[in-house]
Amino acid sequence: MRSLRRKLSLLAALGAAGVLLGGCSTASAVRVHPWERAALADAAMNPDRDPEGTAMTEHVYFSREAASGGRGVGGSGCGCN
Repeated sequence: MRSLRRKLSLLAALGAAGVLLGGCSTASAVRVHPWERAALADAAMNPDRDPEGTAMTEHVYFSREAASGGRGVGGSGCGCN
C-alpha cells in the first residue's frame, strides 16, 4: 500500500512538472508580433552599433584590468608576461 501511494505521488509530481515545463514551449509565448519587429530591428539593439565606442571601452578595460579579449566569450589574459 505504501509503495503504491509513493508511486502515485511520484507520477503526480512528474505530471505536474511536465505540464509546467510544457507550457513554456508553446509557440505563442515566443512569437514576435509584427508591430514589435520594428523595435527589435532598431539600430540601438545592435551591440556593435558604435565600433569606436566599443574600441574605447575595450581600451579602458584593458588599461584597468591588464587583460584583453574575452568580450562575449569566456577567458582572458592576466597580463603577467
